Formats: sequence, structure tokens, C-alpha cells
Amino acid sequence: MPDRIKQLSTRLSNQIAAGEVIERPASIVKELIENALDAGCENLDIQLEAGGAKLVRVRDDGCGIHADDLPLSLARHATSKIKNQDDLDGVATLGFRGEALASIASVSRLSLTSRQADSSEGFTVTASGHEMTPDVTPAPHPVGTTVEVRDLFFNTPARRKFLRTERTELQRIEDVVRKVSLSHPYVTITLAHNGRELRRYPKSLTDADQARRVASVFGPEFLDRALYIEREHDGLALYGWVGLPTFSRSQADQQFFFVNGRMIRDKLVTHAVRQAYQDVLYHGRHPVYALFLTLDPHQVDVNVHPTKHEVRFRESRQIHDFVFRTIHHALADVRPADAPMSPSPPTAEAEPPQPRQTAMGFGASQMRDHGVAESVEKYGMLLSAAAPTAPLPESDDDVPPLGYAIAQLHGIYILSQNARGMVIVDMHAAHERITYERLKSAVDNQSLRTQPLLVPLSLAVSDKEADAAEGAAAELALLGFDIQRASAESVIVRTIPAVLSQSDAERLVRDVLADLIEYGSTERIVEYRDEILSTMACHGSVRANRRLTIPEMNALLRDMEDTERSGQCNHGRPTWAELSMAELDGLFLRGR
Repeated sequence: MPDRIKQLSTRLSNQIAAGEVIERPASIVKELIENALDAGCENLDIQLEAGGAKLVRVRDDGCGIHADDLPLSLARHATSKIKNQDDLDGVATLGFRGEALASIASVSRLSLTSRQADSSEGFTVTASGHEMTPDVTPAPHPVGTTVEVRDLFFNTPARRKFLRTERTELQRIEDVVRKVSLSHPYVTITLAHNGRELRRYPKSLTDADQARRVASVFGPEFLDRALYIEREHDGLALYGWVGLPTFSRSQADQQFFFVNGRMIRDKLVTHAVRQAYQDVLYHGRHPVYALFLTLDPHQVDVNVHPTKHEVRFRESRQIHDFVFRTIHHALADVRPADAPMSPSPPTAEAEPPQPRQTAMGFGASQMRDHGVAESVEKYGMLLSAAAPTAPLPESDDDVPPLGYAIAQLHGIYILSQNARGMVIVDMHAAHERITYERLKSAVDNQSLRTQPLLVPLSLAVSDKEADAAEGAAAELALLGFDIQRASAESVIVRTIPAVLSQSDAERLVRDVLADLIEYGSTERIVEYRDEILSTMACHGSVRANRRLTIPEMNALLRDMEDTERSGQCNHGRPTWAELSMAELDGLFLRGR
């Protein structure tokens, strides 16, 4: 015989809710910081003991809480941030559910002290007993709020056992504070542990101050190896810093994306950024970035997950395209003239596999049509006698960014002298990128031709995939596909893009439909096409041990300066590096 239905106590129901919101001390710090920021604070002081397990104290100088509202502050579903459905549809604050303080109080010993500017004294509220009855008493306090959380999980020992070491929990808290320092540069943030100050982020009053705060998070070398981007379009605004492809990492641990000041983890955004780096990032590496997106709060749903890390965009396809194109164009515009100097290769890893040789309908005639043969002939011509070295200009102002070639090393590298020092160029990697970009431009400038299938392809798909094919029929037609719905769970493919006529049509169509369902758009055609063009460029570029004349080397350098993404080859490896005179002098201890 099952037990009768009973009403859970207030504390037990709050502890159940805490299981979704409060995972560790870092969760408490995050929730309390968000409340302080919503209160309009300018100074934020965080004090910890034992990695936050023994004490978390967060003090702010925000607007404070009215004395009469203090009992409600520890009650579930009590908040000042939303009042009706319309407020929930367009949340403009970091917090809004009214669950955090009640959940924290149910698994710790919590006290909250607050005072508003028009009040002569502050008050403290605590909660006790199974019903968590609030108790309010007067207490001295400056304008603002202090929340003190002691002995986390003291009444739920099973949860306490899951806490990691003090060092690990402290690192998690530092990660939270680091993210907040990026999203709210106008707030001074101090973090102390066991009485010792660990971090201090002064408020940013100028662009230089904000840059210093970014450098304190990513390291001072980041700003020298990153691009600042800023773009507004159709109610969307995106700004921030994206690392150059050569400033990549083996882990995706320095990727920060904020929506209206809220740190999020979103697979749609991650996919858009990854696509933007696709042509220039070394195999297995991850980009570094801090990006800030602002848009109408009604266009994003933040009420998706209790931790509020996930959001749902109402126009997901628009967001994806906006993020992708902004970063894609920023990376494409980098030339040797603009790029930070001395790009270093990533840490030693396995050589990326060369693109497989594929029969995609491109032969020698197509390569000649796209200028590959002429380009190879231009750089690869063997002369019986080396051309005399061109005299260097007297003024540094007249020297181009990659300088002038002076020699070729082992038939692989071009040595060049510029105004700052010495430049080393991998001639095959550089020519591969130049050829690749020319091929892409040639194909893009032609109208997309379609290839009718001799026998139409019938595919069994899910009803969701069939709906996607039917709903995006016009877009698919622009990409070269004629896909018609045959039944509830089948489609018929009649044409595909001619450039991909020799590819696996079934796999291609399924990949395109999967992208349409997941992201609302697809770049599969470009990806497959670029794989073919990359193979052509790789096999059509000058090879190692081919001797180039000085004029041919200089022509290659000038083409690099005019070519998009010329800092990396098609596989993401760097194409050039620079050693300044100071670095060269240091090698030989000159000037010491």
C-alpha cells in the first residue's frame, strides 16, 4: 500500500530546488554576484574561507533591500525583477526566478544584511527551522547588501562529500569572478581567500582600462595576438576580441560569450564561431575569444535551464549568421601588414592529414581555367642564372610589411628583410593559401550550376527532416538542390550542385538537412566545395626544393600581402614568422 500524498516542508522543497541551482561554492558566488549586479553596485567584495565551503561573503554597494521586504527575500518565487508574463518574455536582469537565496539558505547557515539609502539603519534576516521562518533584527550596515553563507551542505552530508579539494573549488570560483570581470568592466571586484587578497579588478573608465582587464584574464600576450571586432546590424550588436588562429589552444577553456551581459554556453554560437575559424585553424586546436552580443531581451529566452547558462534565441538563424559573418570577415581581412608580429606555430602535434585526392569533376583544364597552372609557372620557373638582388629602399617607410627577399633556405623557406628585422616564409604553405583563395573567388564569381541526377535519389528520412526539406525548398534551390517531399518520411533528390557531382549525394543531403534542423542554416556546400579546392590548391602549389629567383620570391611576398587569410595555409599552419632586430640581437647577446 503506497503512502498517502503529503505536503513537503518548506526546507525540504527548497533543498530539492537547491539540487538544481547550488552544485558547489562557485554556484553560490555566481548567484550572489548576479543579485549584486542587478542592484546596480559599483564595488563588489568577495571573501572566502576553505574554498567557499566554510564561508562565502559577498558585499556590494547597490541599492539595498527595503526592511519590509527582507522576510520575502528568503522565500521561494519572491522577486522584484519580474511581475508578469511580459517581463518573463523579455528578462533584462541576470536573476529573475527568486529561488537562489531560498535554495542557499536551505543547505547552509545564511544571513543577509541590507540597508537602503533612505534608511537610517540596516537589518539582518536569517531563516531557521523546517519551515525556514525568517527572523529580522536591526544591524549596522552601510548602503548596500552583505550576504554571508557559512557551512555549506552542513545538513546534507551526502552533498558535502561531492565537493572537491579546497584548491579545486577556489579555482571554480575564480573562473566565475573572471567571467564577471569581463562582462561588467564598470564594477570594481575584489576576491580574497582565507584573509589574503587574490584578485582585484579595478573598474574600467577608459578603453585602455578595459583592455588591461581583458589582458588580466587571458594574459598580456592576448591583446597583441587578437583582433578587436565591433559590428551592428538589424538590432544586433557584437563586439569583443577574437584570437588570431596562431593564438589557439588545445582545450576550449578560454572561450567566453555573453548575451546582454550574461555568460552563456550555446551550441549554436559555438558552431558559428567554429565555422568562422574553419579555414584557418590548425587541426585539433580551439580559438580564444571574449565576445559580447546585445539584442532586444524579447528576442532571447533565458528561462531555459535553472543555472541560466543556456538560452534559446527566437531568431536562431539570424544570430548564427551574424556571429559567423562578423568573425569570418574579421579574420579574412587580416594581412601581414595588419597582423601582430612573430606568429608562432601551435605546440607540436601530429601533422594534419593532407586532403585526400578526390575525383570531383575537376581536371587539368579546370585548374588552368582557375589560374593555378599560371600561378605555379609564375613562381616555379627555373632559370639558369639567379637574378640580381633588388636594392633595398633607403627609407623604412617604403619597405612593405613582408620586406624584400634576400635568399631561399633549403628550397623550403624564403628569407626576407623588412623594416623591423627578418621574415621567414614557408613558400609552399603561402602559395597554397594564395592559390586556394583565388580558386574560391573564381568559383564564387560564377553562377552555381546544378547537376541533374541520372536516376533521382529516394531517401527515407524522419518527418522532421522531411519538414525541413519542404520548408527550406527555396534556400535549397539556391544551393543547387532540387529536393521534393514524396511522403511523410521520404524525399526525392533530383539535382545537386555540379561542383559536388562526384560526391556521396546521400551523405551530402543528410548532412544539409541535419544542419537545417540544428542551426536553421547550412554551410555544408561551402565545406565540401572548399575541401575540393583545398586539394587542388595543395597539389597546384610550388613544392619544396624548387628553386625560386629573387623576383619570384618577391612576387610571392606581395601576393601574400594582398591575399585574405594569408597568415595560415589551408590546414591552419602559419605561413610566416618574424624575428625583430631586438630578438636577433638577444640571440647573440649584443648590447649587453
